[in-house]
Amino acid sequence: MTEVHTVLVGPAPAQAGPDHGRPDGHAGEARIRELLARMTIEEKIAQLVGFWEKEDGEAVAPLQGEFADAARLEEFSRHGLGHLTRVYGTRPVDAASRAAWLWRFQRDLVTGTRLGIPAIVHEECLTGLSAWKAATFPTPLAWGAAFDPDLVTEMAAAIGSSMRALGIHQGLAPVLDVIRDPRWGRVDECIAEDPYLVGTIGTSYVRGLQSQGVHATVKHFAGYSASRAGRNFAPVHAGPRELADVLLPPFEMAVLDGGVRSVMHSYAEIDGVPVAADPTLLTDVLRDRWGFDGTVVADYYGVAFLNLLHHVARDHAEAAGQALAAGVDVELPTGDAYLTLRDTVRSGAVDEALVDRAVLRVLRQKWELGLLDATFAEEPPRAVDLDSPEHRALARRLAEESLVLVANRDVLPLPAGRRVAVVGPNADRPGALFGCYSFLNHVLVQHPGVETGFEVPTVLDATRAEFGADLVTFATGCEVDTDDRSGFAEAVAVASAADVAVLVVGDHAGLFGRGTVGEGCDRDDLELPGVQRELVEAVLATGTPVVLVLLTGRPYAVGWALSRCAAVVQAFFPGEEGAGAIAGVLSGRVNPSGRLPVTLPGPAGAQPYSYLHPTLGEGGEVTNLPATPVAPFGHGLSYTTFGYAELTVPGTVPTDGALRVTVRVANTGAVAGDEVVQLYGRDLVASVTRPVAQLLGYRRVRLEPGEAVTVELTVPTTRLAFSDRTLTRVVEPGDVEVWVGTSVRRDAWASTTLVGDTVAVTNAAPRWTTTEVG
Repeated sequence: MTEVHTVLVGPAPAQAGPDHGRPDGHAGEARIRELLARMTIEEKIAQLVGFWEKEDGEAVAPLQGEFADAARLEEFSRHGLGHLTRVYGTRPVDAASRAAWLWRFQRDLVTGTRLGIPAIVHEECLTGLSAWKAATFPTPLAWGAAFDPDLVTEMAAAIGSSMRALGIHQGLAPVLDVIRDPRWGRVDECIAEDPYLVGTIGTSYVRGLQSQGVHATVKHFAGYSASRAGRNFAPVHAGPRELADVLLPPFEMAVLDGGVRSVMHSYAEIDGVPVAADPTLLTDVLRDRWGFDGTVVADYYGVAFLNLLHHVARDHAEAAGQALAAGVDVELPTGDAYLTLRDTVRSGAVDEALVDRAVLRVLRQKWELGLLDATFAEEPPRAVDLDSPEHRALARRLAEESLVLVANRDVLPLPAGRRVAVVGPNADRPGALFGCYSFLNHVLVQHPGVETGFEVPTVLDATRAEFGADLVTFATGCEVDTDDRSGFAEAVAVASAADVAVLVVGDHAGLFGRGTVGEGCDRDDLELPGVQRELVEAVLATGTPVVLVLLTGRPYAVGWALSRCAAVVQAFFPGEEGAGAIAGVLSGRVNPSGRLPVTLPGPAGAQPYSYLHPTLGEGGEVTNLPATPVAPFGHGLSYTTFGYAELTVPGTVPTDGALRVTVRVANTGAVAGDEVVQLYGRDLVASVTRPVAQLLGYRRVRLEPGEAVTVELTVPTTRLAFSDRTLTRVVEPGDVEVWVGTSVRRDAWASTTLVGDTVAVTNAAPRWTTTEVG
């Protein structure tokens, strides 16, 4: 029997409401143009801005305190409104009560404004809908570790279903920034350091969310993650080839293969030009080259930042003109800059045709979402289960698949009856399981005393449930980011009396300096925060075997631990079911199958580093400071073993063809397990330097003991494309090495030769490797 993994390679449908699609060429286009013709300049501008009803002290966006509310909502929206910002996700509110308010407001827009156009409601949804009591899934770095795009699609569809039920139309996710430096605080929001893994997983999220009639917003377009020294908002000095070959492909896949309907610009400046004012990216690449026909929205306050931070505009009015001309259609979260357009259009400083262009795009989006015919006369939802058993089952599956067993000296799984000491600052802290953009760490932390609203077992809770409370002892040892060592003595005593010590260390996700990882929480080193390493060293000195569990949002420099701990488990903020997944790995109930989506680094001084480096990118004999990582991209152990055989690769492949690779994969161990088959390639000689390894395709397969399957990967030669010396993306003829393995390191390899003319890559060329298992 052959199992076929189907991957779409053409543009996806709009995924709007059941009776609506893209209006181009239909009656809808005539209707929206008729609407535009009737609009005053005030009504046009109203469609290009959002409104954020927030309270003092609620800081969930950069420099939020610098911006005052323009007016009360009723006054602000008298001419209509483009977006309502974070109706559910700004503070803990009862979803049913808030839905009733939202329906009334939307009904007032329909009946109380001249044109009767409802607003688009947008929310954050990176780790689930960012709302009180909503399910919180693993962070995107965990999606990458799972190497399971189909499961990510299921998760996103579940998130989208909740959003649609609450009257939310647009989600500000996924993040498609390729990780370039682990010191950057927003690493936990990213998927991987490999653009193909980011593109396939991120596009799968887009498809899942949009299948429910909710528009995804890919961000941050583009270059944001390549900031200097990993500092948030720092300048980006990526060359045009790095931009084209590493940073842009995930967005290209989301547009061309996922049909994404919205794009958010990056805060970054690239070689001195802020993206929010760059028509080369926002129009020439995004629209003219890729054919994107959705809306471009501003990252929060990003238009005003052209004036306040980048200083390429004298005031907000000039910033608005630059952003609008570049291709930013909607200013979020409010209208601090775009509200100036009324005066600049009337004065002739801004061409009204640019306003009309953006308004048409917004009206098309509202048509797709069914909003132009919506009356909101129906009753709002009285109750929506935002954390249903189905949500939790998906969260559990993804958490289990994402855990990476980095090292194991035959101590795991732990036999029943062992006395287990659970130690560490993240062992009994619910927030340790969640990323920066989870509601708990993003919003609820600013409302002390308000209950979480859903069940969040900690690692301590789950370990007691897994092994028996009478066998589990506990000591905190220290906090996440402190120099207080007063708890060390208790931790040492508890560990000394146990058969094994499980040390749960790592990060606390937060914003703008309130955490050790997250937006605005960058690091100047890659040591565990605070005195956590000292805590681990103190427990290691007891002689009790140590299982180190890293609950983090970034990879840390833990080479010292890999050689001394009995086992090391890497968990990238695994969500509400993450603790149970960790306990399952400790007991063997869960066979770990996650793979590192980002290299485990050596020292911080070796950064930025990527496995996608050319020959001279790792150092070697030419420098006394090699950048050799601690564990490679794609690495991850299992409680069983896998063997590879019968790798077949054709001797030659046309430059405009596809490389068909087959390999026999067997479970050679005693227990069932999942293997992630990883296919890599290397262009041996090219017109520009190329990486020493590049992920060409992957496939997760589950195998029973003794079972063997043949995995076939069909790789379009465009997976080997790059920008040549003229910055044209091409596939060149020449020799290529190909290998498969349990990481980027080789298990079996072969070679092939691409033959024929150099071929330029077009939008019509396939970008995805398809796989079959038989």
